[in-house]
Amino acid sequence: MSGEECLICAQLRDEGPVAGPHIWQDELVRVSHVRPADRPVVLGHLVVETRRHAVYLDGLTDAEAAAVGTAARDAARALRAELDVEFVHAAVVNARLEHFHQHVYVRHRGTPEEYRWHSADEWPDAPHGDAAAVAELSDRLRPYFTR
Repeated sequence: MSGEECLICAQLRDEGPVAGPHIWQDELVRVSHVRPADRPVVLGHLVVETRRHAVYLDGLTDAEAAAVGTAARDAARALRAELDVEFVHAAVVNARLEHFHQHVYVRHRGTPEEYRWHSADEWPDAPHGDAAAVAELSDRLRPYFTR
C-alpha cells in the first residue's frame, strides 16, 4: 500500500474516514485520540503515528523510533495526570492498517479483572465520550507535549 492509498496518510493530510482531532505533532510523529465514529469511544485511547509512511516498527529511522518513544511517554504522563487510571498500556498492532502506529491507552480505575490489558476498552462502564468529550480531553492533554 502506498502513502496515497493509506488511511493513516490520509488522516495526516486531515482527510479520510479516520481523521480525528490531533493532540500534538512534530515533523516525525502525530499524537491523536481515537475518533468516535457512530458511537462514543473510551476516553484515553491515543495513537502515535509516524508522519512518514512506514509500515512496520523495523522500518522506522532511528529518529522516528526515538520520537515515537518520547511521544508515547508524554502521552502516558498526560493520561495519568488527567484521568483516573490504574494503568497506561502501549501496543503496536498492525492488523489492518499498513502504516506504523502505536496505541497508548488506559485501564480506568475499577475495571473488572475479566477485562484484561488488551480488552479494557470493552468494559461497558468505562468512561466514554462523544466527539465533544474527545475534543475537550485532547485540549487538556495538549500542554503535556512541550517540545
